[in-house]
Amino acid sequence: MKIDELDGRLLTLLAAEPRIGVLEASRRLAVARGTVQARLDRLQTNGVIRGFGPDVDPAALGYPVTAFATLEISQGQGADVRAHLASVPEVLELHTITGHGDMLCRLVARSNADLQRVIDRVVGFDGIVRASTAIVMENPVPLRIVPLVQQAASQRE
Repeated sequence: MKIDELDGRLLTLLAAEPRIGVLEASRRLAVARGTVQARLDRLQTNGVIRGFGPDVDPAALGYPVTAFATLEISQGQGADVRAHLASVPEVLELHTITGHGDMLCRLVARSNADLQRVIDRVVGFDGIVRASTAIVMENPVPLRIVPLVQQAASQRE
């Protein structure tokens, strides 16, 4: 979906102030309330806005260790492995990938020792053949979307 300059401004405002109401957003953007509501509805319907939930920091919940695990799985076991990994609360994300593995998952743990417990739980499934894990040392560029929104909003065909 293409977004325009107003969509970009609205998404940037929501990223900066996720609790802002439609009326206040319309005032700040200098457009009608109905325009903001229509834009929000369209952005949600088209999957640009996926949710309005809180951005929770795992470290603040007691999970300061982050790691990425590349998993190799047995052929034909993808659905079962996905279901297994979805049952592990410390698995925050799962991606199927190309290259030296089949899946990449982001894990969190309470400590390095606890990470071993998480890895054991992840790989303790018959469909997972091998895992390679990298512990995150620092996150100098945390997940961000606003620069991408601004670029998409400024592109003209």
